[in-house]
Amino acid sequence: MISVIAMKKYRKVVVGGTFDRLHLGHKALLRKAFEVGKYIYIGLTSDEIIKNKPYAERILPYELRLRDLLKFFEINGYKNYRIIKIYSAIGFADRIKSLDAIVVSEETYKGALLVNRAREEKGLKPLDIVVIKLVKSKLGDKISSSLIRAGLIDPFGNPKRWVK
Repeated sequence: MISVIAMKKYRKVVVGGTFDRLHLGHKALLRKAFEVGKYIYIGLTSDEIIKNKPYAERILPYELRLRDLLKFFEINGYKNYRIIKIYSAIGFADRIKSLDAIVVSEETYKGALLVNRAREEKGLKPLDIVVIKLVKSKLGDKISSSLIRAGLIDPFGNPKRWVK
């Protein structure tokens, strides 16, 4: 596993996801991207590719997820970014030659390997992979949009109702 721990500043960093119910895990991922990168490309999944996610019918529409990201960036003073709608897991990461690094969680590390394989197949250099630890909920599981959509936790990882 390649993991960059140093606070190296990359020129162009990519991060991607559905970013539904923007929670502490998403925010940690995005903060790390802005911490290590000068310009951040954010791949935001289209409504079309989220149909098979748990509780897909409860996933916020693209426009609301985009609004929440923009609000988060504004509140945190993040300016150097571009959000691009993506229609696959690889998104645009195999087409932008100048990317230097990808930021992922421990859980999505395998996705970064797929991105690098796709880049190498197109003759592009693989990206350095920056991995963050999963953010845990008060229930002990990772904070996830699925648990939030299920009504088990809030975006801060607090239980919403009694869980056996």
